[in-house]
Amino acid sequence: MKFTKWFNLKTTPQLAPIPGTSQVANDNGGYVWAVDDWARLDRFLILGSEGGTFYVSEQKLTRDNAQAVLRCIAADGARVVARIVEISQAGRAPKNDPALFALALAAKLGDEPTRRAAFAALPRVARIGTHLFHFAEYIKALGGWGRGTMRAFARWYNDMDAGRLALQAVKYQSRDGWSHRDVLRKAHPVAPGQQHQAIYNWMVKGWDSVGETPHPDRVLATIWAFERAKRMTTRADVRDLCELVLQYGLPHECIPTEMKQFPQVWEALLPHMGLTAMLRNLGKMTEVGLLGWLSDAEAFVIDRLSRAEALRAARVHPLALLVALKTYAQGHGEKGKLTWKPRQKIVDALDRAFYLSFETLTPTGARTLLALDVSGSMMGPPIAGMPGISPRVGSAAMALVTAAVEPAHEIVAFTAGSYKTWSANNSGLTPVSFSSRTHLDDVIKATDALPFGATDCALPMVWAADNKVPIDVFCVYTDSETWAGKIHPVQALRAYRQKMGIGAKLVVVAMTSNGFSIADPNDAGMLDVVGFDTATPAIISDFATTAGRTQA
Repeated sequence: MKFTKWFNLKTTPQLAPIPGTSQVANDNGGYVWAVDDWARLDRFLILGSEGGTFYVSEQKLTRDNAQAVLRCIAADGARVVARIVEISQAGRAPKNDPALFALALAAKLGDEPTRRAAFAALPRVARIGTHLFHFAEYIKALGGWGRGTMRAFARWYNDMDAGRLALQAVKYQSRDGWSHRDVLRKAHPVAPGQQHQAIYNWMVKGWDSVGETPHPDRVLATIWAFERAKRMTTRADVRDLCELVLQYGLPHECIPTEMKQFPQVWEALLPHMGLTAMLRNLGKMTEVGLLGWLSDAEAFVIDRLSRAEALRAARVHPLALLVALKTYAQGHGEKGKLTWKPRQKIVDALDRAFYLSFETLTPTGARTLLALDVSGSMMGPPIAGMPGISPRVGSAAMALVTAAVEPAHEIVAFTAGSYKTWSANNSGLTPVSFSSRTHLDDVIKATDALPFGATDCALPMVWAADNKVPIDVFCVYTDSETWAGKIHPVQALRAYRQKMGIGAKLVVVAMTSNGFSIADPNDAGMLDVVGFDTATPAIISDFATTAGRTQA
């Protein structure tokens, strides 16, 4: 009897654990490694749990992540709060909601020093009114309002500059069943000055009447302008509304819906519109005719999208740009009836902006194989709840960021079976013909069309070994729900190293916030990173630099 057929440290089916390791079963029955709680904290803060995954419901994924966050809080609450602030302030996550929820967990369920740190960090994480309302709802669900909570919310209002507070008041009026009026009645802030007191009075009571004459206080004039604007609802009001927008910097949230059909109104809004708001309204501005042939408005939009520092300063996340690109290029939104004819110059600008939104990269010269998991599980719910961007589409977009700067790279997609059996009608290892000049909207279409089946994350290493392809770094973009192969990915990598005499490294880019990785945490030549973290491509680059072309 060949005992080694069933017990082998070098070749173990993925449906069984490698003998002598701490592997655990993933959600699809294969065996992988569990990431530690700190890695899972990062995954949650960046990817969230909205929509769940292909195998795990949103409810279970959220509960599992929350428990991991709580374990981190119990181990080192100050470190958790610092990490929340770091990721939120740097704009490394596509949505701020996971950071707000984790901060609420620290504020309500941490020890006393952790609670104080969490409340002190509130203004740095909840930077706008919508964030504050989300945080208030999380606090309500986690135990309600105590004195520390009241003081933290009061400081959020009192410490804010009166001019900025007035803008917050008119721009973000309510969300999640909360309004500024509700929060103020809970927090009872003592206004630090007359301007704050007047703003608080308006938030709670409103203004009974609004005259033709602007308010004499420039700060309170913003609220006066908003009250005037919301009463302007006809074509005859367009000119007066545009003057209010230009003079007082009113954001588009202050504009009555009836007035958003006029290009003159959007023309007045555009110069001081935030980048995120601009991205969300590109379709509407195109539909009303503002963004047209050789228009100043189109040139303005393209110029803003071409400034890397402005994108980072505005915390415009790459995933938001990818969503904007997909939505704008298809000429209609995911919801509603709005349609438009896309302008190719804007599509091109969005494509370039996606790459600009990541940290600046320099070529490493490492021979890199970018391997995309396009299996069935990667067709799961959208990444971070962003419409239309499944993990398989997101993995292709992430890979292109590295491919754009690394001259020595190849891209493959893998699903089930052996690469040797691949054909046009059979899933397996598939060469992908993306180049640095391939448009992201074309990448999205091509990736969606790739065949898929069960997952074998070992295929890239097996293929490279069989074909004697020299690789320094394997980058695998996956949810780690691997199970179908006859050999584990780490075993395939070690066999490749031995056969080729190359100290090849493995980077696993996690595309979901589950707790699994195909990377062995005990192997210094393997790295686990989070997909769509804006810092991920730079981390991969740094890791690859140490790889070089060393011998195993």
